[in-house]
Parts: sequence; structure tokens; C-alpha cells
Amino acid sequence: MINLIPNEEKKKMSGDFYLRLLTLSFTMLGVSLLVASVAILPSYFLSSAEKSSIDMKLELQRNGSVALPDEDTQMVIKDLDKKLSLIENAKEKGPAFSQKVINEIILKKMSSIKITEILYQNDPQTGERINISGKAPNREVLLLFRRILEDNTAFSKVDLPISNFVKGSNIKFYLNLIPS
Repeated sequence: MINLIPNEEKKKMSGDFYLRLLTLSFTMLGVSLLVASVAILPSYFLSSAEKSSIDMKLELQRNGSVALPDEDTQMVIKDLDKKLSLIENAKEKGPAFSQKVINEIILKKMSSIKITEILYQNDPQTGERINISGKAPNREVLLLFRRILEDNTAFSKVDLPISNFVKGSNIKFYLNLIPS
């Protein structure tokens, strides 16, 4: 098919096309901005009303007097003060049990054993006791860990309950130690 449109007319049509495309783009952008602003207006009004309400409440609280705490609150505060003073006194006296014991446990464990918790108990009736929780890959490794701790002079007694050996692999164990 032969094209009978002159080149100047083609250029003019091309320019008109781009002008229409640009006009359509700006129109769509304007419509989009209008729809977005209409959609945001309710949230804006709600948030400004909430802000003014909060500002009013804050102003009322600033002008109002502070209520005295009741007896229950006073008891809780005294109890918390006692507990905090116990902790501060314990820090001043030094650690309840030596770091040597923890180092002995950590140095003697194999890389396959994962220790999740070390708990120190000092009961006047039963004495000092260290409870260890962890995970061992199998029974043999757990038994070897117990024997290593028994051979250590830092511990006078190592108690590994037989219930820890029920499971064959991925054993969650609980071990009780009495330091020397």
C-alpha cells in the first residue's frame, strides 16, 4: 500500500499524538491526586480531632493535682524496695558462688552438648546446689559429660536422673551438682 500522506503532515500528526498523550497523562495524574486527597480527608479529620482531644486531656492533667497512691500501691513499692536492696547487697558482697564453678562446667562440656540454663540454689536445709539444663545429641555423650563432671574436684556430687536416658537422641537433660 502506498502512503499518500506528506512528511510534514506525518510530523504534525506525530506531534499531536504526543501532545494528546501528555494531556491524558496530566489529566490522569490530576484525577489520581483528587481521589487520593478525598480518600485521605476522613483520616485527617479523625486524627486532628483525636489530637485535640489528647491535648485537652493532657492540659487537664497538668492543671489537676496528683492523687496519692493507695495502701496497696504503697505495699507493692515497699516490697519492690526490699527486693532491690537485697539485690544491691548481693552485688556488694560478691557473687553467691564462684565463677570458678561455672568455668569448670563450661570448660568440661563437649561441643555437642548445649547448655541452656545454669541455676544456683542456696537453701539452708539442702545447702548449695547447681542445676544444669541442656540438650545432648545421644545417651553416650550425656553419660561421658556426667563422668567428666564426677571426676572434677570442684563438685562433691553429680546427680543425673535416669529419666534423662529414656530418649535415645536429642535428649533434654537436667543435671544436679553439689559444689565442693
